[in-house]
Amino acid sequence: MTVDKGIFIQNIYYMLSYAFQILKQEDYRQLAGEKFDKIHDLFAAILEKGVSRQVKQGLYREYVPMQEHLSVMRGKLNMGETVRLKVQKKQKLACEFDEFSEDNLYNQILKVTIHRLIRANDVASERKQALRRVSVFFGNVRLIQPDHIAWNRLIYRRNNRNYELLLNICYLLLNGMLQTTEDGNYKLLSFSDEHMERLYEKFILAYYRQHHPELNPKSAQINWNLTEQNDPTMIQFLPKMQTDITLQKGKKTLIIDAKYYGKTMIENYDKATLRSAHLYQIFAYVKNMDTDNTGNVSGLLLYAKTEDEIFPEGEPFMIGGNSIGARTLDLNREFKEIAEQLEDIAKNHFI
Repeated sequence: MTVDKGIFIQNIYYMLSYAFQILKQEDYRQLAGEKFDKIHDLFAAILEKGVSRQVKQGLYREYVPMQEHLSVMRGKLNMGETVRLKVQKKQKLACEFDEFSEDNLYNQILKVTIHRLIRANDVASERKQALRRVSVFFGNVRLIQPDHIAWNRLIYRRNNRNYELLLNICYLLLNGMLQTTEDGNYKLLSFSDEHMERLYEKFILAYYRQHHPELNPKSAQINWNLTEQNDPTMIQFLPKMQTDITLQKGKKTLIIDAKYYGKTMIENYDKATLRSAHLYQIFAYVKNMDTDNTGNVSGLLLYAKTEDEIFPEGEPFMIGGNSIGARTLDLNREFKEIAEQLEDIAKNHFI
């Protein structure tokens, strides 16, 4: 399934602006009114604004392990390396120490992404000039290879929270989300991807928080419905149940499990079926929240539709007295139609 370039770029921007509220701040606000014909140009604009903002505040620094041959002792002595230097008649000490440096993974990712965008064909020349101006502030940061980036090492805290949006964009740029078809149009990724799924989850939760605060949207943790006879020493081994989106109004609750997969259905003995693990998961969430078996807790598997695929958009199942449904959110439409789909979900369950 392909989508027009303009629609694609608009949808990505809207999803990012919902998921990352920083895009609604003054520095970025003018981007919403600009028309972008190329997705790389949009991302370059966001990065230029964000990095310029970060440079004014100071690039993020953290303690980085260093190894150097010094004339005076600093930090911890590497005895083996020092002996080797002595054998070579070098009057140096092999020292290991931590240095508070801007040459860390966060800034290295920004630098290599900026470097790639400056060389990209579909970034406007004025955008490239702006990126070159901010790139001079990365002189003390190494230029790394994108395929060596350990994305799972990125942790966001209060002092580097502004990096989260920027590095999510870097990930999308460096990991091929921006696929093109033969006719030059864009298409969304058609495979399961942790970062895209996280963006998808955050977008849906943020949408309901902004437009339906009366539903108390949140990512809730569900406790296991345990009896007193359980061995307390074994309870610690139970996995956490953390919902993606939980909506609640009065006595009714809807648990939404957002799934970003290339194929929503799987072939099982020549028959298309829902993924069993997903059904087991949402069923466990629902039954452990509905401890009194009232039937007021419902579950919904909400798949991102990114491919031409037939999906059974029928009525939900009633399993054990609770409603368990599955449907798709078509991301290849105008954004107002995406919003209408989300509104329809809220309407069906709470009105």
